[in-house]
Amino acid sequence: MTTVCLTFDFDAVSLWISTMRQISATPLSRGEFGALVGLPRVLDLLTRNSIPATFFVPSHTAGAFPTETGRIRELGHEIALHGYCHETPVGLSRAEEERLIDRSIKKLRGVLGEDYNPVGYRSPAWDLTPDSISILEERGILYDSSMMADDFQPYRARKNYVATEDDYQLGEPSNVIEVPVAWELDDFPHFTFLNKPMYLGLRTPGEVFELWREEFDFCHSLGDGVFTLTMHPQVIGRGPRLNMLGRLIDYMATTPGVVFRTVADEVQNRSPSILKSSSTNEPNRLPRNT
Repeated sequence: MTTVCLTFDFDAVSLWISTMRQISATPLSRGEFGALVGLPRVLDLLTRNSIPATFFVPSHTAGAFPTETGRIRELGHEIALHGYCHETPVGLSRAEEERLIDRSIKKLRGVLGEDYNPVGYRSPAWDLTPDSISILEERGILYDSSMMADDFQPYRARKNYVATEDDYQLGEPSNVIEVPVAWELDDFPHFTFLNKPMYLGLRTPGEVFELWREEFDFCHSLGDGVFTLTMHPQVIGRGPRLNMLGRLIDYMATTPGVVFRTVADEVQNRSPSILKSSSTNEPNRLPRNT
């Protein structure tokens, strides 16, 4: 059985304000395209194919585009944490990182309602501090999707690691499940043109289709993999790219032994006995429930 998790980072303008440090009209308009044009196209594609997806939403996006964010939830998709304004946690003290996560949850609840209880997190920087996993664990977050210690197998994220020029200690496994990501399976580096700094990422949809199809085929050959794509409405939402995603969905959906799930549903489908364990002597990988 292969599980396909289609994930979308709904960054909108927060990406340009925080990460790119560009607040002039043109870069901000790229984020507006993601919210006002790309997102409706993505939601229509998912609806036509009856596919649930996970949207990682910065709290800034929810506040700036509450109607669009609410529509994601109305259609039954998962909304997970993605920072406050697409900032990196790296360099923050533990107290600062805790305040940032709590502030993010509070603002999302202000938009989505007090019944909103996130179970997943993805760092906007795809990077974490030594404290990040334990902070998520303390707040009852079930999974993270920011790291790359495997390609297609979820595993228990480790906390309290030590990394120096003289030593590297993995730390101990936590109850937070890591659903790994990969730059190869992210639309941003393949498609996005940036002039500050200069980056020419303009590959054709056909090239990316072949790359993602081959990655999916390898994942499927493992017999129990989770194929996770990371996409952005302002990137994948352009017509030819969205058509390419539609072709890939058709290919995966017609492959025997494939299901589409939100990340939360897939994590909750994994063995609860391993979720409860924190022993460093037990296996790090998570088998699927039978």
